[in-house]
Amino acid sequence: MRIELVKRKEHSTLMALLSPVIAVLLTVIVAGVLFSVTGKDPLLGLFKFFIEPLTDSWSIRELIVKATPLVLIACGLAICYLSNNWNIGAEGQFIVGALFGSILPVLFPEFENGLTLPLMLVFGAIGGALWALIPAVLKTRFNTNEILTSLMLVYVASLLLDYLVRGPWRDPDGYNFPESRLFSDAATMPEVFGGLMNLSTVLTILIALFLAFILAKTLKGFEIRVMGESPRAGAFAGFSRKRLTLFAFAVAGGLAGLAGTMEVSGSLNQLLPVISPGYGFTAIIVAFLGRLNPIGIIIAGFVLALSYIGGEAVQSAMGVSNKIASVIQGLLLFFVLACDTLILYHVRFVLRRAAKSA
Repeated sequence: MRIELVKRKEHSTLMALLSPVIAVLLTVIVAGVLFSVTGKDPLLGLFKFFIEPLTDSWSIRELIVKATPLVLIACGLAICYLSNNWNIGAEGQFIVGALFGSILPVLFPEFENGLTLPLMLVFGAIGGALWALIPAVLKTRFNTNEILTSLMLVYVASLLLDYLVRGPWRDPDGYNFPESRLFSDAATMPEVFGGLMNLSTVLTILIALFLAFILAKTLKGFEIRVMGESPRAGAFAGFSRKRLTLFAFAVAGGLAGLAGTMEVSGSLNQLLPVISPGYGFTAIIVAFLGRLNPIGIIIAGFVLALSYIGGEAVQSAMGVSNKIASVIQGLLLFFVLACDTLILYHVRFVLRRAAKSA
């Protein structure tokens, strides 16, 4: 007997909308089973993971801090995935954007004025875009696989960050610790709404809303959707596959780089050997959980940010491994993809015919 997936002639719009909710519920159920298997109280574990972070003002602020880069990176990735370009290297683009954005406060610390922070954000976006254009150019010029090239560049970016922080960019007054000098006030994201969040969250929401408008109401959004669904139809319409690939990677990399600069100028306020807990990879889950829609991505970003805060909570309170957040994130991606698959296809069991006797 073999199992086949047969494409459905029609699929339910209601189920397509409900599938992220179903995926979250299934993830919660399996997470409870995991807590039980490890000898922990599943109800307590689920409470501390999913509910307790929402009951304290400090944890809510941290939730916003972690959701901000996830939303911004995922919005850029959504542009790539909608255009059928598989950018897996947002983590590297995030890191390089942080490096470019840190040029002024690290190498020119005396440059302190109203232009410091805007220039940092511009440099960060440029750095991320340039890093993302490497796999884009390789794909359009040499037909290389963008999944492999973008992913490998993540490790190059990580090693570059580690080298700079431990070497040329190390703080001369930092007692030989692997960290850059602290950023000045002019290079720090200002806090808004009484310290509940900083300006990066507001900018992220505005960018997500702008991208939602672009995708829904403009010719460029139409081009992205058409080329993603049917490149041949897009070619007949006069759209260029190569130009769109370069555009999609540049936008995704630019937003990831912008998120990197916001991270180091906001919550970290300096460069460290590790500046991301895996935002670039988690943002892939955020993009699909949000149905590749910037509005949905805003909601999905907070759901995934909860996994970081909840993972820290169960680790400290219940002695659970610090890898629990990654496991639950992986489960969530699995269930999102599984639900989407069952919406588009139905499962058919085929019995193999007995071999004919000679």
